[in-house]
Amino acid sequence: MPSPRPWCDEPTTETVQLIEGALRDYDWGSTTSIPDLLGRPATGRPVAEAWFGAHPSAPALVGGDRVPLDRLIAADPVATLGAEVGRRFGSLPFLLKVLAAAEPLSLQAHPSARQAEAGFAREEAAGVPIDSPTRSFRDPRPKPELICALTEFDALCGFRDPAVTLEVLASVGAPALDTVGAMLREDPSPAGLRRLLGWLLTLDEADAAALSEPVIAACEADSPGPFAAERRMAGVLGRRYPGDAGVVTALLLNLVTLHPGDALFLGAGNIHAYLRGTGVEVMANSDNVLRGGLTSKHVDVPALLDVVDPVPVEPRIQRPPVVDGVAGYSAPVPEFALERIEVRGRQILGPGPAIVLCTSGRAECGRHLLDRGAAAWIPAVDEPAELVGHATIFRASPGAAR
Repeated sequence: MPSPRPWCDEPTTETVQLIEGALRDYDWGSTTSIPDLLGRPATGRPVAEAWFGAHPSAPALVGGDRVPLDRLIAADPVATLGAEVGRRFGSLPFLLKVLAAAEPLSLQAHPSARQAEAGFAREEAAGVPIDSPTRSFRDPRPKPELICALTEFDALCGFRDPAVTLEVLASVGAPALDTVGAMLREDPSPAGLRRLLGWLLTLDEADAAALSEPVIAACEADSPGPFAAERRMAGVLGRRYPGDAGVVTALLLNLVTLHPGDALFLGAGNIHAYLRGTGVEVMANSDNVLRGGLTSKHVDVPALLDVVDPVPVEPRIQRPPVVDGVAGYSAPVPEFALERIEVRGRQILGPGPAIVLCTSGRAECGRHLLDRGAAAWIPAVDEPAELVGHATIFRASPGAAR
Protein backbone atom coordinates (compact mmCIF):
# COMPACT_ATOMS: atom_id res chain seq x y z
CA MET A 1 0.00 0.00 0.00
CA PRO A 2 1.50 3.40 -0.97
CA SER A 3 2.58 5.82 1.73
CA PRO A 4 0.44 8.92 2.26
CA ARG A 5 1.67 11.94 0.34
CA PRO A 6 2.69 15.06 2.25
CA TRP A 7 -0.32 17.10 3.32
CA CYS A 8 -1.21 20.07 1.13
CA ASP A 9 -3.35 22.96 2.33
CA GLU A 10 -5.21 23.18 -1.00
CA PRO A 11 -8.45 21.19 -0.75
CA THR A 12 -9.54 19.24 -3.81
CA THR A 13 -12.44 20.57 -5.87
CA GLU A 14 -13.72 17.11 -6.84
CA THR A 15 -17.26 16.58 -5.57
CA VAL A 16 -17.39 12.83 -4.81
CA GLN A 17 -14.23 11.06 -3.68
CA LEU A 18 -13.58 7.47 -2.72
CA ILE A 19 -12.41 6.90 0.87
CA GLU A 20 -10.50 4.09 2.52
CA GLY A 21 -11.75 3.08 5.96
CA ALA A 22 -9.46 2.68 8.98
CA LEU A 23 -9.48 -0.88 10.35
CA ARG A 24 -9.54 -1.64 14.09
CA ASP A 25 -8.27 -5.01 15.32
CA TYR A 26 -9.99 -5.32 18.71
CA ASP A 27 -9.86 -8.88 19.99
CA TRP A 28 -13.63 -9.40 19.91
CA GLY A 29 -13.77 -8.89 16.15
CA SER A 30 -14.55 -11.40 13.42
CA THR A 31 -11.62 -12.69 11.40
CA THR A 32 -13.68 -12.91 8.19
CA SER A 33 -16.70 -10.58 8.08
CA ILE A 34 -15.07 -7.22 7.31
CA PRO A 35 -12.33 -8.65 5.06
CA ASP A 36 -15.10 -10.40 3.08
CA LEU A 37 -17.08 -7.14 2.77
CA LEU A 38 -14.00 -5.21 1.66
CA GLY A 39 -12.82 -7.91 -0.73
CA ARG A 40 -9.57 -8.49 1.14
CA PRO A 41 -7.95 -11.78 2.15
CA ALA A 42 -8.48 -12.80 5.76
CA THR A 43 -5.26 -12.90 7.77
CA GLY A 44 -6.56 -14.91 10.72
CA ARG A 45 -6.45 -11.79 12.91
CA PRO A 46 -9.69 -10.19 14.17
CA VAL A 47 -10.99 -7.13 12.31
CA ALA A 48 -13.59 -5.63 14.61
CA GLU A 49 -14.45 -2.33 12.94
CA ALA A 50 -13.89 -0.29 9.80
CA TRP A 51 -14.16 3.47 10.46
CA PHE A 52 -15.39 5.72 7.67
CA GLY A 53 -15.17 9.19 9.16
CA ALA A 54 -13.00 12.01 10.45
CA HIS A 55 -12.25 10.93 14.01
CA PRO A 56 -8.65 12.12 14.62
CA SER A 57 -7.58 8.78 16.11
CA ALA A 58 -8.43 6.86 12.91
CA PRO A 59 -9.61 9.06 10.02
CA ALA A 60 -10.59 7.66 6.64
CA LEU A 61 -8.18 8.39 3.79
CA VAL A 62 -9.55 10.35 0.83
CA GLY A 63 -8.77 9.90 -2.86
CA GLY A 64 -5.56 8.89 -4.56
CA ASP A 65 -3.53 11.21 -2.33
CA ARG A 66 -4.92 9.38 0.73
CA VAL A 67 -5.46 12.61 2.62
CA PRO A 68 -6.91 12.09 6.14
CA LEU A 69 -10.52 13.24 6.09
CA ASP A 70 -10.18 15.29 9.27
CA ARG A 71 -7.36 17.32 7.67
CA LEU A 72 -9.28 17.74 4.43
CA ILE A 73 -12.22 19.19 6.36
CA ALA A 74 -10.02 21.38 8.58
CA ALA A 75 -8.45 22.98 5.50
CA ASP A 76 -11.81 24.52 4.52
CA PRO A 77 -14.70 23.63 6.88
CA VAL A 78 -17.21 25.84 5.10
CA ALA A 79 -16.55 24.34 1.66
CA THR A 80 -16.56 20.75 2.91
CA LEU A 81 -19.26 20.85 5.60
CA GLY A 82 -21.35 23.83 4.47
CA ALA A 83 -21.85 26.98 6.50
CA GLU A 84 -24.70 25.66 8.63
CA VAL A 85 -23.09 22.33 9.64
CA GLY A 86 -19.73 24.05 10.11
CA ARG A 87 -21.32 26.60 12.43
CA ARG A 88 -23.19 23.96 14.44
CA PHE A 89 -20.35 21.50 14.90
CA GLY A 90 -17.05 22.85 13.57
CA SER A 91 -16.12 19.37 12.30
CA LEU A 92 -17.82 16.30 10.85
CA PRO A 93 -20.32 15.42 13.61
CA PHE A 94 -20.77 11.71 12.81
CA LEU A 95 -18.73 8.54 12.36
CA LEU A 96 -19.88 5.69 10.11
CA LYS A 97 -18.60 2.19 10.90
CA VAL A 98 -18.93 -1.43 9.96
CA LEU A 99 -18.85 -3.46 13.19
CA ALA A 100 -18.25 -7.23 13.18
CA ALA A 101 -18.49 -8.96 16.57
CA ALA A 102 -17.48 -12.61 16.87
CA GLU A 103 -17.29 -12.26 20.67
CA PRO A 104 -19.29 -10.06 23.07
CA LEU A 105 -18.24 -6.44 23.64
CA SER A 106 -18.02 -4.98 27.13
CA LEU A 107 -21.06 -3.73 29.03
CA GLN A 108 -20.97 0.03 28.48
CA ALA A 109 -22.79 3.35 28.45
CA HIS A 110 -22.03 6.69 26.83
CA PRO A 111 -22.37 10.22 28.24
CA SER A 112 -24.68 13.05 27.28
CA ALA A 113 -23.18 16.27 25.88
CA ARG A 114 -23.15 17.88 29.33
CA GLN A 115 -21.61 14.82 30.96
CA ALA A 116 -18.97 14.50 28.23
CA GLU A 117 -17.93 18.14 28.54
CA ALA A 118 -17.69 17.90 32.34
CA GLY A 119 -15.85 14.56 32.32
CA PHE A 120 -13.38 15.67 29.66
CA ALA A 121 -12.63 18.92 31.52
CA ARG A 122 -12.19 17.00 34.78
CA GLU A 123 -9.66 14.57 33.31
CA GLU A 124 -7.84 17.33 31.43
CA ALA A 125 -7.48 19.28 34.68
CA ALA A 126 -6.19 16.15 36.42
CA GLY A 127 -3.54 15.70 33.73
CA VAL A 128 -4.68 12.24 32.60
CA PRO A 129 -3.08 11.62 29.17
CA ILE A 130 -5.58 11.23 26.30
CA ASP A 131 -4.14 7.81 25.43
CA SER A 132 -4.00 6.56 29.04
CA PRO A 133 -5.74 3.20 29.60
CA THR A 134 -7.39 4.77 32.67
CA ARG A 135 -8.85 7.67 30.68
CA SER A 136 -12.67 7.60 30.50
CA PHE A 137 -13.43 10.78 28.50
CA ARG A 138 -11.29 11.10 25.38
CA ASP A 139 -13.20 14.03 23.91
CA PRO A 140 -15.88 16.51 25.05
CA ARG A 141 -18.66 15.08 22.86
CA PRO A 142 -21.63 12.73 23.43
CA LYS A 143 -21.81 9.33 21.73
CA PRO A 144 -25.37 8.36 20.80
CA GLU A 145 -25.37 5.57 18.24
CA LEU A 146 -27.54 3.54 15.90
CA ILE A 147 -26.75 0.00 14.76
CA CYS A 148 -28.34 -1.51 11.62
CA ALA A 149 -27.89 -5.24 11.16
CA LEU A 150 -26.28 -6.75 8.07
CA THR A 151 -26.51 -10.25 9.59
CA GLU A 152 -28.49 -11.59 12.53
CA PHE A 153 -27.27 -9.42 15.41
CA ASP A 154 -27.66 -9.99 19.17
CA ALA A 155 -27.41 -7.19 21.72
CA LEU A 156 -28.20 -6.24 25.29
CA CYS A 157 -30.06 -2.93 25.52
CA GLY A 158 -31.11 -1.09 28.69
CA PHE A 159 -32.58 -2.30 31.95
CA ARG A 160 -35.55 -4.66 31.70
CA ASP A 161 -38.76 -4.19 33.70
CA PRO A 162 -37.73 -5.41 37.20
CA ALA A 163 -40.87 -7.54 37.51
CA VAL A 164 -39.84 -9.52 34.42
CA THR A 165 -36.21 -9.62 35.57
CA LEU A 166 -37.33 -11.34 38.77
CA GLU A 167 -38.89 -14.04 36.58
CA VAL A 168 -35.63 -14.34 34.61
CA LEU A 169 -33.62 -14.75 37.83
CA ALA A 170 -36.06 -17.35 39.15
CA SER A 171 -35.72 -19.33 35.90
CA VAL A 172 -31.95 -19.63 36.47
CA GLY A 173 -32.59 -21.41 39.78
CA ALA A 174 -29.30 -20.40 41.42
CA PRO A 175 -29.52 -19.58 45.17
CA ALA A 176 -26.58 -17.20 44.66
CA LEU A 177 -29.07 -14.83 43.00
CA ASP A 178 -31.24 -14.57 46.13
CA THR A 179 -29.53 -11.34 47.22
CA VAL A 180 -29.99 -9.78 43.79
CA GLY A 181 -33.67 -10.74 43.79
CA ALA A 182 -34.17 -9.39 47.30
CA MET A 183 -32.63 -6.05 46.34
CA LEU A 184 -34.90 -5.84 43.29
CA ARG A 185 -38.04 -6.65 45.27
CA GLU A 186 -37.12 -4.18 48.02
CA ASP A 187 -36.62 -1.28 45.59
CA PRO A 188 -37.55 -1.84 41.93
CA SER A 189 -37.34 1.92 41.19
CA PRO A 190 -34.67 3.41 38.90
CA ALA A 191 -32.81 4.52 42.02
CA GLY A 192 -32.89 0.93 43.27
CA LEU A 193 -31.56 -0.34 39.93
CA ARG A 194 -28.70 2.15 40.12
CA ARG A 195 -27.83 0.95 43.64
CA LEU A 196 -27.96 -2.68 42.51
CA LEU A 197 -25.64 -1.89 39.60
CA GLY A 198 -23.27 -0.07 41.94
CA TRP A 199 -23.26 -3.07 44.30
CA LEU A 200 -22.41 -5.46 41.45
CA LEU A 201 -19.68 -3.15 40.13
CA THR A 202 -17.95 -2.86 43.51
CA LEU A 203 -17.84 -6.52 44.52
CA ASP A 204 -14.30 -7.67 45.17
CA GLU A 205 -12.86 -10.48 43.06
CA ALA A 206 -13.75 -13.27 45.51
CA ASP A 207 -17.33 -12.10 46.05
CA ALA A 208 -17.85 -11.55 42.33
CA ALA A 209 -16.72 -15.11 41.64
CA ALA A 210 -18.90 -16.50 44.45
CA LEU A 211 -21.91 -14.77 42.92
CA SER A 212 -21.29 -15.43 39.25
CA GLU A 213 -19.84 -18.92 39.09
CA PRO A 214 -22.94 -20.83 40.29
CA VAL A 215 -25.08 -18.61 38.07
CA ILE A 216 -22.90 -19.45 35.07
CA ALA A 217 -23.05 -23.17 35.89
CA ALA A 218 -26.85 -23.07 36.13
CA CYS A 219 -27.15 -21.16 32.84
CA GLU A 220 -24.80 -23.55 31.04
CA ALA A 221 -27.15 -26.41 31.92
CA ASP A 222 -29.29 -25.12 29.00
CA SER A 223 -32.59 -26.30 30.45
CA PRO A 224 -35.75 -25.67 28.40
CA GLY A 225 -38.51 -23.31 29.42
CA PRO A 226 -39.11 -19.57 29.59
CA PHE A 227 -36.08 -17.26 29.21
CA ALA A 228 -33.89 -20.01 27.73
CA ALA A 229 -32.28 -17.45 25.40
CA GLU A 230 -31.35 -15.22 28.35
CA ARG A 231 -29.78 -18.16 30.18
CA ARG A 232 -27.83 -19.26 27.11
CA MET A 233 -26.58 -15.69 26.74
CA ALA A 234 -25.32 -15.64 30.35
CA GLY A 235 -23.65 -19.01 29.85
CA VAL A 236 -21.78 -17.74 26.78
CA LEU A 237 -20.67 -14.61 28.64
CA GLY A 238 -19.57 -16.70 31.61
CA ARG A 239 -17.37 -18.93 29.48
CA ARG A 240 -15.55 -15.86 28.18
CA TYR A 241 -15.50 -13.93 31.48
CA PRO A 242 -15.49 -16.48 34.33
CA GLY A 243 -15.91 -14.90 37.75
CA ASP A 244 -17.13 -11.57 36.32
CA ALA A 245 -20.20 -10.10 38.03
CA GLY A 246 -21.02 -8.49 34.68
CA VAL A 247 -22.65 -11.82 33.80
CA VAL A 248 -25.25 -11.11 36.48
CA THR A 249 -25.61 -7.50 35.30
CA ALA A 250 -26.36 -8.87 31.82
CA LEU A 251 -29.34 -10.79 33.25
CA LEU A 252 -30.88 -7.42 34.28
CA LEU A 253 -30.88 -6.15 30.68
CA ASN A 254 -33.09 -6.62 27.62
CA LEU A 255 -31.83 -9.23 25.14
CA VAL A 256 -32.73 -8.33 21.55
CA THR A 257 -32.06 -9.93 18.16
CA LEU A 258 -31.93 -7.81 15.01
CA HIS A 259 -32.43 -9.28 11.56
CA PRO A 260 -30.82 -7.81 8.43
CA GLY A 261 -32.20 -4.31 7.89
CA ASP A 262 -33.38 -3.93 11.50
CA ALA A 263 -31.88 -1.11 13.56
CA LEU A 264 -31.62 -0.07 17.19
CA PHE A 265 -30.96 3.44 18.51
CA LEU A 266 -28.98 3.79 21.75
CA GLY A 267 -29.10 7.17 23.47
CA ALA A 268 -27.03 8.65 26.27
CA GLY A 269 -26.92 6.53 29.43
CA ASN A 270 -28.27 3.32 27.86
CA ILE A 271 -26.26 0.43 29.32
CA HIS A 272 -25.73 -2.08 26.54
CA ALA A 273 -23.44 -4.62 24.91
CA TYR A 274 -23.23 -5.96 21.37
CA LEU A 275 -22.92 -9.74 21.55
CA ARG A 276 -22.67 -11.17 18.05
CA GLY A 277 -23.12 -10.16 14.43
CA THR A 278 -22.19 -7.64 11.75
CA GLY A 279 -23.83 -4.29 11.24
CA VAL A 280 -23.49 -0.75 9.95
CA GLU A 281 -23.17 1.65 12.86
CA VAL A 282 -23.41 5.43 12.88
CA MET A 283 -22.68 7.56 15.92
CA ALA A 284 -21.65 10.98 17.04
CA ASN A 285 -17.95 11.54 16.33
CA SER A 286 -16.80 10.52 19.80
CA ASP A 287 -14.83 7.76 21.52
CA ASN A 288 -16.24 8.15 25.06
CA VAL A 289 -16.99 4.72 26.56
CA LEU A 290 -17.79 4.04 30.25
CA ARG A 291 -17.44 0.30 30.87
CA GLY A 292 -19.31 -1.80 33.42
CA GLY A 293 -17.91 -5.29 33.14
CA LEU A 294 -17.16 -8.14 30.74
CA THR A 295 -13.85 -6.50 29.88
CA SER A 296 -10.18 -6.44 30.79
CA LYS A 297 -10.14 -2.68 30.22
CA HIS A 298 -10.57 0.13 32.76
CA VAL A 299 -13.92 0.27 34.61
CA ASP A 300 -14.61 3.73 36.05
CA VAL A 301 -17.40 2.93 38.51
CA PRO A 302 -18.23 6.50 39.66
CA ALA A 303 -18.28 7.81 36.08
CA LEU A 304 -20.47 4.94 34.84
CA LEU A 305 -22.96 5.32 37.70
CA ASP A 306 -23.10 9.04 36.96
CA VAL A 307 -23.95 8.62 33.27
CA VAL A 308 -26.06 5.44 33.29
CA ASP A 309 -29.82 5.81 32.83
CA PRO A 310 -31.47 3.25 35.18
CA VAL A 311 -35.03 3.81 33.90
CA PRO A 312 -36.26 0.48 32.41
CA VAL A 313 -36.84 0.55 28.66
CA GLU A 314 -38.65 -1.50 26.06
CA PRO A 315 -36.20 -1.61 23.11
CA ARG A 316 -37.71 -0.31 19.88
CA ILE A 317 -36.48 -2.30 16.89
CA GLN A 318 -36.81 -0.22 13.74
CA ARG A 319 -37.95 -1.88 10.48
CA PRO A 320 -38.69 1.14 8.27
CA PRO A 321 -40.40 0.59 4.93
CA VAL A 322 -38.55 1.38 1.70
CA VAL A 323 -40.26 4.40 0.13
CA ASP A 324 -39.03 5.56 -3.28
CA GLY A 325 -35.94 3.45 -2.76
CA VAL A 326 -35.08 4.82 0.70
CA ALA A 327 -35.52 3.38 4.20
CA GLY A 328 -34.92 6.09 6.80
CA TYR A 329 -33.97 5.20 10.37
CA SER A 330 -35.03 7.31 13.33
CA ALA A 331 -32.31 8.95 15.43
CA PRO A 332 -33.52 11.84 17.66
CA VAL A 333 -30.12 13.57 17.74
CA PRO A 334 -28.57 16.40 15.72
CA GLU A 335 -25.25 14.68 15.00
CA PHE A 336 -26.36 12.04 12.49
CA ALA A 337 -29.01 10.49 10.30
CA LEU A 338 -28.88 7.12 8.51
CA GLU A 339 -30.63 5.91 5.36
CA ARG A 340 -30.53 2.57 3.56
CA ILE A 341 -30.89 3.18 -0.17
CA GLU A 342 -31.99 0.37 -2.47
CA VAL A 343 -30.67 1.50 -5.85
CA ARG A 344 -32.60 0.00 -8.74
CA GLY A 345 -31.55 2.14 -11.67
CA ARG A 346 -31.07 5.82 -10.82
CA GLN A 347 -31.34 7.41 -7.36
CA ILE A 348 -30.74 11.05 -6.39
CA LEU A 349 -28.84 11.47 -3.12
CA GLY A 350 -29.60 14.13 -0.55
CA PRO A 351 -27.11 16.96 -0.07
CA GLY A 352 -23.74 16.59 1.65
CA PRO A 353 -21.83 16.46 3.77
CA ALA A 354 -22.36 12.71 3.71
CA ILE A 355 -20.56 9.39 3.57
CA VAL A 356 -22.00 6.55 1.50
CA LEU A 357 -21.08 2.87 1.87
CA CYS A 358 -22.00 0.05 -0.51
CA THR A 359 -22.83 -3.23 1.22
CA SER A 360 -24.06 -5.19 -1.81
CA GLY A 361 -24.19 -4.81 -5.58
CA ARG A 362 -22.58 -2.03 -7.58
CA ALA A 363 -23.45 1.58 -8.37
CA GLU A 364 -21.83 4.60 -9.94
CA CYS A 365 -21.56 7.65 -7.68
CA GLY A 366 -20.32 10.72 -9.50
CA ARG A 367 -17.48 9.46 -11.71
CA HIS A 368 -16.62 6.65 -9.29
CA LEU A 369 -17.80 3.05 -9.14
CA LEU A 370 -18.90 1.78 -5.74
CA ASP A 371 -18.48 -1.98 -5.47
CA ARG A 372 -19.39 -3.96 -2.37
CA GLY A 373 -17.36 -2.58 0.54
CA ALA A 374 -16.46 0.71 -1.17
CA ALA A 375 -17.26 4.08 0.39
CA ALA A 376 -17.25 7.68 -0.75
CA TRP A 377 -17.11 11.15 0.78
CA ILE A 378 -19.59 13.74 -0.50
CA PRO A 379 -18.88 17.32 0.65
CA ALA A 380 -21.49 20.06 0.93
CA VAL A 381 -22.13 21.13 -2.66
CA ASP A 382 -25.04 22.71 -4.52
CA GLU A 383 -25.45 19.90 -7.06
CA PRO A 384 -26.77 16.61 -5.62
CA ALA A 385 -24.92 13.41 -6.41
CA GLU A 386 -26.55 10.49 -8.20
CA LEU A 387 -26.37 6.74 -7.75
CA VAL A 388 -26.77 4.63 -10.87
CA GLY A 389 -26.81 0.84 -10.75
CA HIS A 390 -28.17 -1.98 -8.63
CA ALA A 391 -26.94 -1.86 -5.04
CA THR A 392 -27.66 -1.40 -1.35
CA ILE A 393 -26.07 1.82 -0.11
CA PHE A 394 -25.98 3.25 3.41
CA ARG A 395 -25.83 7.04 3.63
CA ALA A 396 -24.79 8.84 6.83
CA SER A 397 -25.25 12.59 7.15
CA PRO A 398 -25.78 15.21 9.87
CA GLY A 399 -29.17 15.10 11.57
CA ALA A 400 -31.75 17.84 11.44
CA ALA A 401 -31.06 20.95 13.48
CA ARG A 402 -32.71 20.87 16.91
